[in-house]
Amino acid sequence: MKAHLFYVEDDESLSFVTRDNLELEGYKVTYCENGNKALEVLKEETFDLCILDVMLPDVDGFTIAEEIRKHNRQVPILFLTAKSLKEDRIRGLRLGADDYITKPFSIEELILKIEIFLKRSQIVTKEEVNDYNLGNYTFDYKNLSLKNETIEKQLTQKEADLLKFFIENKNVVMKRSDILESLWGEDDYFMGRSLDVFISRLRKYLKQDENLKIENIHGVGFRLVGV
Repeated sequence: MKAHLFYVEDDESLSFVTRDNLELEGYKVTYCENGNKALEVLKEETFDLCILDVMLPDVDGFTIAEEIRKHNRQVPILFLTAKSLKEDRIRGLRLGADDYITKPFSIEELILKIEIFLKRSQIVTKEEVNDYNLGNYTFDYKNLSLKNETIEKQLTQKEADLLKFFIENKNVVMKRSDILESLWGEDDYFMGRSLDVFISRLRKYLKQDENLKIENIHGVGFRLVGV
């Protein structure tokens, strides 16, 4: 088995096809057809990645994601949704989701997203640097931890990936397109909005060191200074 996936979807036909394809790819899939059942399963099991439909007949995907993040900041969360409003996407990202896939979607797209996020969350090569000094903070990439003398923040995998990317390119202006293609695998409007949400989070986490700044370079991208 490649990994254990948690899949919540109330569309019987879609869920059957999706589960069948994921299992053919070697994934173990725990499936729930509604939000109430999903919340019960979460009390008993842990997963490598969660795939959540937003629109469910009882407890919605946002609520499930919020519950997951209370206990686990690391596990990747992907939303499946027919809703394309940017407000819904931003809400999900603020709750700690890592990405959206809009229905109808291709199985190939879903599997690619799963592979990307599992690779980022599980694989750390021996040569990779994991501990960084960042102003008055220390950043442990492997354990997704950012702390100083007064706080310790548990990051999501995506937050840690983005912070690591900035540190490794400190004082260099990074184009939005380069960041998106490196960390999200594509450059489009909704991924750009996702990036803005994650940068806002990192700025909030780093505000206790007034010398650390993620600068917005208008029309180009961003630059981390003060490291």
